[in-house]
Amino acid sequence: MDILALNKKFKNCSCGREHTCPIDHIRIGKGVIDDTLELCRDYNSIMLVSDSNTYRVCGSNVASILGKKVKVNHILTPNPDIVVPNEEKIRELEGVLTEDTDLIVGVGSGVINDLCKYVSFNRNLPYYIVATAPSMDGYASAGAAMILDGMKVTPGARSPKAIIADSRVMRDAPIDMIKSGYGDILGKFSCLNDWKLSSLVNGEYFCEEIYNLTYDMLMSTKDIGEKLMERNEDALITLMEALVGVGVAMAYCGTSRPASGSEHHLSHYFEITGLLRNEPYFLHGIDVAYSAVYTQKLREELLEIDVPGNVYRMGKDDYESKIKDIYTKASDGVIALQNKLGWYNENKSEVYKNKWQEIKDILLEVPTSDKLISYLETVNLDISDFSDVYPEKKIREALFFAKDLKDRYTVLWLYFDLLGGKYYEK
Repeated sequence: MDILALNKKFKNCSCGREHTCPIDHIRIGKGVIDDTLELCRDYNSIMLVSDSNTYRVCGSNVASILGKKVKVNHILTPNPDIVVPNEEKIRELEGVLTEDTDLIVGVGSGVINDLCKYVSFNRNLPYYIVATAPSMDGYASAGAAMILDGMKVTPGARSPKAIIADSRVMRDAPIDMIKSGYGDILGKFSCLNDWKLSSLVNGEYFCEEIYNLTYDMLMSTKDIGEKLMERNEDALITLMEALVGVGVAMAYCGTSRPASGSEHHLSHYFEITGLLRNEPYFLHGIDVAYSAVYTQKLREELLEIDVPGNVYRMGKDDYESKIKDIYTKASDGVIALQNKLGWYNENKSEVYKNKWQEIKDILLEVPTSDKLISYLETVNLDISDFSDVYPEKKIREALFFAKDLKDRYTVLWLYFDLLGGKYYEK
């Protein structure tokens, strides 16, 4: 992927904004891990970060390639079974940084990328990521997906200076992580539609060029599921290029809007409530893929409405009681966010009525839920597994209250506004 060419193309965008992405190098392909030393030529006090799994599959090789340039070789400790990107891990990394550290090199995927991104930003240090799996789209993005104060948040940080993704490493990744990356890309059907919807309903900023960049990544990837299951290296390269390309789109936009919508809100809901209640949840991208099917079902239900009615609202006491029940110790943050936004005090009835045909035209742009399910089946993701892991009550509550985790308008708000009274009060 030629990041310099992309930056040149997006410098003077038709939307009127100048988009930039501060990544210097993107190396995706066969044998590119051998480029690591050359890419690190200007650094002499590197902190290498991995966990026990990623160090075994790739980290030890990177340490060997970099040799004496690595002054700190830190393997993160799990808490207790997995590494969670929270305050404890931030302190752990900051505790081993030295005054001489001039570069952080992470070896891993989502969690390690986010931790290195977050800590490097806070310490004003550059960082590189050596990817071990094509598992998610956050490699190139500026935001770091963290769990702070029990909440899934994405504080602003900065993109890595280099992304190195060797297909020889990625082909040995756990198959669920490959499925996760594919699922994360399929979720773009949903989030891109949400972005258009919000632009129409809320007047949110929308850039057609960034939209098209993300859509092109989606189109290049949607039909390679079977090859991914064969661990075909060319397919893995295509997937990783799509995941990184979407991350670049987020960097251009300055937010995760081109890559994250209602399907991600559901995924975040399941992860947060899983951590809070010690309940199971899927890998991020798998959750996103399943959730995209459910958000599409909402669109299909909304399309059956001929004329929208008045918006639905819960009483303040009932709402806060429900949020506290769902999000427990994280509920104060959720309520504070929604109080700040004030969307529960808005009545969009007239907007919906006046723009209903335009809204329906946008909702019709997403493939049907059956088509999305057929994509999932190419990587052996069975939609019934979703309801096997998440009880019906949990899914229903996610469809109504996952939206409260974010300051972003999506189809979840439209569904709550127009059909909340019909279904939630059952």
